[in-house]
Amino acid sequence: MSGKEVNDYLTEGMYGTRLPKEEERKKYLGTLRERIVLALTVGQVMSDKGIDKLEDAMKENKGAKLLINGHVSSRFLTEEKALANKYNIPYTIITDETNETDIGAVLAFDYAVDKEDIFVKEIQKKDENSIKDEKNNSLFSKVKKWFK
Repeated sequence: MSGKEVNDYLTEGMYGTRLPKEEERKKYLGTLRERIVLALTVGQVMSDKGIDKLEDAMKENKGAKLLINGHVSSRFLTEEKALANKYNIPYTIITDETNETDIGAVLAFDYAVDKEDIFVKEIQKKDENSIKDEKNNSLFSKVKKWFK
């Protein structure tokens, strides 16, 4: 036989036609990376750390759709759903029991946009207590504590 073998036909019949970049689709909730405008991790979705960036992206990309990881509890998704409704962006909750991903939500188009930075960078801020602790670890402060 030329082209496809019998095993190829049997595999397609049992499991369906193979999709290109299947691993990428599993990671990004069923879409391709080249279509994504913004991606939030599960932690960012649960803590609402990327909600401002998501709102900005929704304002700029009216034709996009929001894909939400179904493994994230619905109580953490109220802000994302409210934003999607506010900007008339359709959202879909994707629950894939066979695959696990660390992606919590994806704002994507049906076509390629090839945006380079799709992830929200988390800014580490030092709070006042950690700055005080750093000051208290100086040699002078340690000697001073001995005589108190």
